[in-house]
Amino acid sequence: VVGIAVSVRFDLFPPSEAINLFGGSEKPSAASSAPAPAVSLPDFADLAEHVSPAVVNISSTQEVKGAGLGAAPNGPGGQGGGEEGDQFHEFFEPFERFFGPPRRTPYKAKSLGSGFVIDADGYILTNNHVVENAEEIVVKLSSGQEFKAKVVGRDQKTDIALIEIHGASDLTPVVLGDSDALRVGQWVVAIGNPFGLEHTVTAGIVSAMGRHINQGPYDNFIQTDAAINPGNSGGPLVNVRG
Repeated sequence: VVGIAVSVRFDLFPPSEAINLFGGSEKPSAASSAPAPAVSLPDFADLAEHVSPAVVNISSTQEVKGAGLGAAPNGPGGQGGGEEGDQFHEFFEPFERFFGPPRRTPYKAKSLGSGFVIDADGYILTNNHVVENAEEIVVKLSSGQEFKAKVVGRDQKTDIALIEIHGASDLTPVVLGDSDALRVGQWVVAIGNPFGLEHTVTAGIVSAMGRHINQGPYDNFIQTDAAINPGNSGGPLVNVRG
């Protein structure tokens, strides 16, 4: 009660001034008198409408030899998966009883990703891991049309691949930007065409430049807080100019 009375008596918290949680009221200093840069939130609707037609869905099919999880034969996850008499049988037996024995015959595996048109003649940029070792590649445009594609160039170290389709008309390519001109804090939009569904658009900012995550000799990534959903691999990251 005494504390409240003293506070009211001396008017320590005048309603016209901001309250500093660490005591006293905040007074603008000479150093902070300059106004902060204005920050406006952009509307991404027109940007998404402009870029989305260039973003495609890519599905690839490849033959897997059926060696379990890819380990050595008779090893953990390998062909045989722990047969009678080997050292891994005791470990794998409960899993085989529940899930069944590992595959021993070749089978077709499918993968899905995204890509984007960079030339009206039908050239599409994507990630190398989306089309690597693929026996068949099918590109689905935003119009719903599907075309078979072939790989015309790829680089495993940078995880980039260039594929080509024929017979598509009215393709709208994106304009490649200059990453050297990109600045931390700028707005960016990630667009993908995952799982053959409609386009997915997520927005964020450039969180950092030149990130090294031990992914190869060209380890120089753009970090963003825009959500990258499953199936967005190969899709573009664009600035507010598209």
